[in-house]
This record gives sequence, structure tokens and C-alpha cells, in this order.
Amino acid sequence: MKPPLHRVLSDEGFRLFFPLTALHAALWPLVWVALWSFDLPLAQRIPPGIWHANEMIFGAWGAALLGFLTTAAPEWTDSPRLRGGALWGLAALWALARVAGLLGADGLILLAMLADLAWLVLLVTYLLKLSIEQRTTRVLSFVGWLFALTLACLMARMAMLAGQVETATEWLRISGLLFLGLLGLVLARITVPVTNIVLDPSERTSPFRPHPGRLHLSAGLVALALMGQVAGLSPSVGGFLWIAAGAAYMDRMAEGFVGPEAFRAEIMVLMAAAGFPGVGLLTLGASALGAPWAEAGPLHLALMGGLGLGVLAVLAIAGRFHTGQGLGLSLATRLAFVLAAAAVLLRALPEMGLMPWPPGPLHLVAAILWAAAFLLWLIDYWPAIKRLS
Repeated sequence: MKPPLHRVLSDEGFRLFFPLTALHAALWPLVWVALWSFDLPLAQRIPPGIWHANEMIFGAWGAALLGFLTTAAPEWTDSPRLRGGALWGLAALWALARVAGLLGADGLILLAMLADLAWLVLLVTYLLKLSIEQRTTRVLSFVGWLFALTLACLMARMAMLAGQVETATEWLRISGLLFLGLLGLVLARITVPVTNIVLDPSERTSPFRPHPGRLHLSAGLVALALMGQVAGLSPSVGGFLWIAAGAAYMDRMAEGFVGPEAFRAEIMVLMAAAGFPGVGLLTLGASALGAPWAEAGPLHLALMGGLGLGVLAVLAIAGRFHTGQGLGLSLATRLAFVLAAAAVLLRALPEMGLMPWPPGPLHLVAAILWAAAFLLWLIDYWPAIKRLS
């Protein structure tokens, strides 16, 4: 007998949270740009742009983080996976916070803060529990970054509650860059096995073995730059630190040059997921040193580009592995990668003065391409996700 859909979706974290990631990442920006013209129905004290940043960071990327860690952590620690009510509870907390962000409801900021903090704290507790019970340190690096992200979430929401727009903006900026550090950890975990399978599909050998000292270099330099920022270092010093972090991501991108196999879609999207943050952080550092562009463009290259392509890569690659399909991405998924990359470039480069503005209303073309990318992935993978292997 075929199990009901709600049981299938709560059988493993990716089945529930990956579709939520795709829907939120696709539809929230599109509604904000196309339907509400950069406004929100209930936004008063808090500018809609702050709600937008919060929803992309803790909404779209938050759902991806929940899906990835509740799926991968049990594998890394050889422990039973979360299922059923535990996953639905995390999803309910995540969704509750999204109600406020959908409308820009200032009156629901406290409720949204408590909901977001709840799922973040539960995720940290879950990883600590696995670490203690299985006597492993494999998930502790994620615990540290998640703790910092939880603190940044608290500070951003408290600033929103107090109507402190500049403080909220700064803490959301820090939150996005913390997610970039988490992306560095994720890429370090998935790039090696994926590259080895591409190079040797039989999995008898491991021809790709990056230097262990560079495994977490990108995440480590993001952490260093963030500590410098919080400590109040001068803009020039901070700029050089972000340039160093960007160089580390470019180094990670360079690891994808493994011969002709580098042109495989799986390798190319992982390279892009490192390359966009690399370019974004390099140009972010350059802006602090006097380059003729504001921070918004570089931040979109790093966060929209790096996290967007990184999340799509995880959704596509992990989605195939966990539905028993192995590597080999469809044309629809490859097109999704191209559309997402094009959306990032159209969003960031005109603002930096590096390409002409596209025709039509501001950012509408980018929002449409971005939405199409995530919806294409969902259409491609939904039949496998809703069917237990």
C-alpha cells in the first residue's frame, strides 16, 4: 500500500525541507518585486529591504540548512535519522516565522523571533546530542557556526523590535556572511566525495585528495574577517580580510579543475558555488578600499550567488543520492543552474556599473529567472521526492 504523502515527506529531512527551500526561494523575491513593487503590506517601522534580507537568510537558506543537516548529520554520525513529528515540528516553527516575513508584519516580529530562535536552538541541541551519544566531533564545527548564527538572529530581531534599522541591517549582514561560512563547511564535505565519484564511478579509488590544511580555509577566513568586523577594525583592514576570504573561495573553486571531468554539471555547479563568493568577497573588500561601487552588488554576488548556487547544488546532488538515483543531472536541473547564475549577474553587475541595466522594471528579470531556477528544480525532483525508494 502506498504511504500517504505526509509520511513520505517526513521520512527524511531533505524530502520535507528541500521543497520548502525551493518554494520560498522562488516565490518570496518574485512576489516582493513583481506583485508588491519592493513594498510589503504591513511594513511600517521596518523597511521592506530588511524583511527581504531576513527572509532570504533565515527563510530560504534556513530551510536548506534544516534539510541538509537533518539528512547528513545522521549519516556522518551513524545514528537514526529524524522522522515524523520531529521534522514536522521543525517545519512548523520555520513556517511560523515566515508568516511575519511574508507580510512585513511589524507586530509579529517577537513571535517570528521566538520561532526562528526555537528551530535554531533545537538544531544546535540535536547536533550536540548526536556528538555526545556517538562520541564524535564530526558535527561540532557546524555547532559553532550555528551558535554564532543563532546569536546574530537574536541581535537582528531585537534591533527590529526596537526599530533600530541600521543595527538590524548590520546584524543581518553578519548573518548572511555566517551562512557563507557554513557554505564553506558544506562544500568541504560534499565536494570531495562527489569529485571522486565523477573521476571513478566504480568508487574503488579516491583520486581526488585535497590538502587537509585547506579543507576549511574559506570558512576559517570568513570567521576571521567577521571577528575583525565585530571587533571594530578599520574599513581598510576589514577590506583586506575580506579579500583574503575571497581568495580562499577562489582557491576552492580552482580545486574543481580535475581534467575533462571538470565540465560535468556536478563539478561546475560546485565550482560556481565557490566562485561567486570568491568574486563577491574580493569585490566587497575592494569596495572598502575605495572601489567605485557600494556593498550591495558584492554582497549579492557572494550571498545570492554563492548561497543560491550552493543550495541548488545541494538540492540537486543530495536529492539524487537520497532518492537512489546516483549522479547524472537532467537537462532541467542544468538549466536551473544557468538561470540562477544569470539572475545573480543581472542583479549585481548593473548595480556595480559593470553591465547595462536590463529592460523593464527594476530587478524584475532577475527575479523571474531566479524563481524559474528553483521551480525547475522542484518540478524535476518532485516525483522522486514524493516516492519512497
